[in-house]
Amino acid sequence: MHIGDVLRAKANPAVVTIGPDAGVRELLALLAEHNVGALIVSADGTSVDGIVSERDVVRRLHHDGTVVNNTVGAIMTTAVETCAPDSDLDTLMKTMTERRVRHVPVVDGGRLVGIISIGDVVKHRIDQLEFERDQLDSYVHRT
Repeated sequence: MHIGDVLRAKANPAVVTIGPDAGVRELLALLAEHNVGALIVSADGTSVDGIVSERDVVRRLHHDGTVVNNTVGAIMTTAVETCAPDSDLDTLMKTMTERRVRHVPVVDGGRLVGIISIGDVVKHRIDQLEFERDQLDSYVHRT
């Protein structure tokens, strides 16, 4: 199974991005508006300059109560784990678990084409298991 298969199955494949110069308050508003846990930081909407998540805000808030007055660029993660549409899903699941990341941008030819969350991966895996169960159930009840 490939990442592209998971992207095609998403109800809303759009990727929400935010510029590095945007404020943390704007970030929080976009996270809430789109009901997502992370945004890709991109100056042009197609490159990946970083990623910023609810975790980034909370961790900074613990040390600095004025984090909401910062820019996204000041709190974003710049070392971003990415994958390609033809990447193997099992490999990505392992990477997400080992590196404790919940969101991975999908990049094709240097351009941002999607984002995979741990929720997308779990949903896809559950759908697979339900399909296999239904196939086995159908087989058992035919004989």
